[in-house]
Amino acid sequence: MNELERKQAIDAGERALQSLNAARTALRGARNWGIADMLGGGIISTMLKRSRMHEANAALERAKCDLEQFRDELEDVNIQLVTDDFLGFADYFFDGLIFDVVAQQRIGDAAVQVERLTEQVELLLARLINS
Repeated sequence: MNELERKQAIDAGERALQSLNAARTALRGARNWGIADMLGGGIISTMLKRSRMHEANAALERAKCDLEQFRDELEDVNIQLVTDDFLGFADYFFDGLIFDVVAQQRIGDAAVQVERLTEQVELLLARLINS
């Protein structure tokens, strides 16, 4: 494993981790405002929920790009990152959000996916740093 390739993989992994953490924070906000909205929070909570959902979508898109770059860098050091489920996930996340309950379920699903990917990226980074 070339030291430069290893460093590039670590840098890409750290960017992916930052993006995933931003997505996690945005999803938490969307979930919280979604609950308030379902409990009759009114137009302000609806607007805040939608704003957080757009932030989450943007964060998921950044994470998707960063994970793709991380995957490419890992291939250079002969490590594979399995992200097929996630790489199409950001596109799915906001398709046809009609009902608040459906939105809450999708936000919850996204949060679970982000948690799993965060753990995977952290393990791979630890492996790269300690090699």
